[in-house]
Amino acid sequence: MRTFLVTFLLVAMLSPVTAFAKDFGNGVTLSEETAISAILDAPADYVGKKVKVSGLVIDVCSKRGCWIYLAGDRDFEKIRIKVTDGEIVFPMEARGKVATVEGVVESMVLTREEVIKRRKHHAEEKGIDFDPASVTSGETVLRIRGLGASIDGV
Repeated sequence: MRTFLVTFLLVAMLSPVTAFAKDFGNGVTLSEETAISAILDAPADYVGKKVKVSGLVIDVCSKRGCWIYLAGDRDFEKIRIKVTDGEIVFPMEARGKVATVEGVVESMVLTREEVIKRRKHHAEEKGIDFDPASVTSGETVLRIRGLGASIDGV
């Protein structure tokens, strides 16, 4: 019996562990998924609406875990998921994992000064240089206000 128990424990310890998803915030309740490319192609169709999107987490806020970037379904596309500070905290370990997020699509029209402030803040978070002269105009930013998420393997 003792040999059986030791063998069982060794097999259990050496077997690959199945990665379970961890839920954040309100979790994900919508059944229909929207492609990130669809949102980026026709933002007016989605602004103000609740959507469910999935993608690889390519970046995480290193200061407070208050945002993540999800890779889109087409090359070189991404969308930012922003959450209320402290309500949801995305762990740094989420980078490189697949996330499913539910939230409301938002469009923000920023002045040049707001763009400078935003980019300066992001540069400080990442510890990189930022030249305000590189910003020549305002811009429209599309993002998802995250309400809940499920991230595999964190």
